[in-house]
Amino acid sequence: MAGQHTTRITMRHETRPTERRAPISPGDAAALAGQGITITVERSPQRVFADEEYAAAGCVLAPAGSWRDAPADEFVIGLKELPGEPEALRHRHIYFGHAYKGQRHARALLRRFAEGGGALLDLEHLVDARGRRVAAFGYWAGYAGAALAVLHGRGHLAAPLKPGTKEELDRALRRDGEPVRALVIGALGRCGRGACDALAAAGAETTRWDVEETRTLDVLAILEQDILVNAVLATGATTPFLAAETLRHPRRLSVIADVTCDVGSPFHTLPIYDEVTTWTEPVRRLGHNGAPLDLIAIDNLPSLLPREASLDFSAQLTPHLRSLEDMPPLWRRCLDTFRKASANFGLPQEDTHA
Repeated sequence: MAGQHTTRITMRHETRPTERRAPISPGDAAALAGQGITITVERSPQRVFADEEYAAAGCVLAPAGSWRDAPADEFVIGLKELPGEPEALRHRHIYFGHAYKGQRHARALLRRFAEGGGALLDLEHLVDARGRRVAAFGYWAGYAGAALAVLHGRGHLAAPLKPGTKEELDRALRRDGEPVRALVIGALGRCGRGACDALAAAGAETTRWDVEETRTLDVLAILEQDILVNAVLATGATTPFLAAETLRHPRRLSVIADVTCDVGSPFHTLPIYDEVTTWTEPVRRLGHNGAPLDLIAIDNLPSLLPREASLDFSAQLTPHLRSLEDMPPLWRRCLDTFRKASANFGLPQEDTHA
């Protein structure tokens, strides 16, 4: 009931210039505030929702970066990477940390939490009892990634990229262009469904692969497509879908959209590249023999459709934010995953919120 909560949440400003999404929409912030949860929102000139919308929803507005001085029991929520300071993190941070798959920065990040006594509640690992994520941007990542691949293949992709709406993107996809053959790997997941919907909007001929189709990988079938969209979230060792030697075969394949972007992880299913692309330079020509092969591997694709993506994600996440105060099994599993990852690096378990 309203008035009974002691939960305090700060939604931080995103320091990445191209990040326009928000984990909590103004409408959902109003619902949380109405139940007695204190929501502080850092001012942000780039967020898709105006600061005034949050003020009208009953949130407290604060300067960007003020989360550093918030009380230690505050939950700090964001989406992408934290700034480098402070070195020691004392709060419970809710965001996509990308630190549990052996990524290069993982130990350094987890050490910051160990030194400050804070904790990472990684949104990628906020899962139900069956291991399924309860809140994800996957659909919109897949949609944007596949759409960019089509537009580039047709010569209609302009750089730098600019955020827009699904309606605007769909108009671009319906523009006249050459027929496209595309393969989506991971087609049954959230990300894959988004990719397939974008390809349908573009009138593409789409082949859909999922677990069954990748048990015995038909690499030559991949090379016969115009576009490959990788929508697989690998959680363990997986046979790479493409390797450098494979690309020496004759191929039709000319554009790859790697939505997963598992660069730096041992689970990387496309080890033919080792650096993501950017909004400024969204496409990279891979240095392989034969016909051109271009890569799109942007690690915040849903921010190209910031309003739709934020509204969808916030609606998924908000019901679970109501229970933060009590740390039910959903959040407890998330915390346990953080502790196990820290222990794997030999870091001390000094969680001051336990």
